[in-house]
Amino acid sequence: MLRKSSGECSSLPAVLFRTLRHYLRPYWPSLLAVLALKVVETIAALSLPTLNADIINDGVVAGDTDRIWVLGGQMLAITALQGVSAVIGTYLAAKASMGLGRAMRADVFNHVQRFNTEEVSRFGAPSLVTRSTNDVQQIQMVVFMIASMMLMAPIMLVGGTIMALRVDAPLSALLLVLIPLLLVVVGLLMSRLLPHFKSMQSRIDRVNLVMREQIQGVRVIRAFVRQRQRREVFDRANQDLTTTSLAIGRLFALLMPSVMLIMNLATIAVMWFGGQRISSGGMEVGDLTAFLNYIMQILFSVLIAVMLVTLLPRAQVAADRIGEVMAVHPAISSPASPQTLPAA
Repeated sequence: MLRKSSGECSSLPAVLFRTLRHYLRPYWPSLLAVLALKVVETIAALSLPTLNADIINDGVVAGDTDRIWVLGGQMLAITALQGVSAVIGTYLAAKASMGLGRAMRADVFNHVQRFNTEEVSRFGAPSLVTRSTNDVQQIQMVVFMIASMMLMAPIMLVGGTIMALRVDAPLSALLLVLIPLLLVVVGLLMSRLLPHFKSMQSRIDRVNLVMREQIQGVRVIRAFVRQRQRREVFDRANQDLTTTSLAIGRLFALLMPSVMLIMNLATIAVMWFGGQRISSGGMEVGDLTAFLNYIMQILFSVLIAVMLVTLLPRAQVAADRIGEVMAVHPAISSPASPQTLPAA
C-alpha cells in the first residue's frame, strides 16, 4: 500500500513516479510487450510512405503494373501487421491501466474504511469520494495514454526525421521552422490550460460537498424552508465548475484549428519547395508524396508528445491528493490475531 510522508507532499513528480512504480509492478511484462509492439507499429507506419513512393516512381511513372501489384501487396501485409500490433498493444495498455485503477481504488477504500469521524472530517466525505474515483481516473487515463500513444511519439519523431532526411535532405530544412512553430503554438495554449486543470478537482469537490449536504439534510432544509438558499449555494458551485469547464473547452477549441493551420502551411511549403526540386531534377514525384507523409507523421508525434506531457500535472495533483489520504494512520486498526465468532 502506497504511503507518503508529509515532507514529500511538495515533490509532485516524485509522488506520481512512486505511485506508478508501486502499482504498475505486476504489469511490467505487459508494458514491455506494449513497447515492443509500438516499435513494430511505428516501423510499419514509417515504411508505408517509402513503398508508396516506389509505387509512383517505379510503377505508375514507368507503367510497370507487375511492380505496382508487388509493392501494393507488401503495403497490404505491412498494414495488417500494423493493425494487429496496434490492437494487441492497446489491449495490453488498457489492461495495465485498468488494473492500476482497480488496485488504487481498493487501497483507498480499504484505508478509508478504518478512518474515525475526525479523520473523515479532516478531508470531508465528498473529497474522499473524489480522491477515490476521479483522482484515480486521472492517473489511470495518463497511464493508458502514455502506454498506447506516448511510447510511439519519440520513435515516430526520430524515425520520421531520419526517413525525411533520407528522402530529401535539403527539403528537410523545413522541419527547423515547422517543429518550433508547432511547439510554440501548442505550448502557449497548454500553458493557459494548466491552471484550469489544477482548479478542476477542487471545483468537483465543492459540487460533491453541496450535493451531499443537500441529500443528508433534506428534511432539515424543508423544515426551515431553506430550499432557495441551498439552490443558490449549489448554483454558485455549479457555475464555478461550469466556468472552469468552459474555459478548458474554449482553449481546446482553439487547439485543433491552430494545429491544422500549421499542418496546411506545412503542406503548402512542401508542395511549393518540392515542386521546385522536381522541376530542377533533384527530386522525383513519388519522393515528394513520401516526404509529405513523413512531415505529417513528425508533426503529429510532436503534437501528441506535447499534449500528453500537459496531462501530467493533473495526474501529479491527483497522486498527491491520494497520497495525503494514504499518509494518514487510521485510529481504527485491526488486531494482529482477530478472533472469529463461533457459529450459532
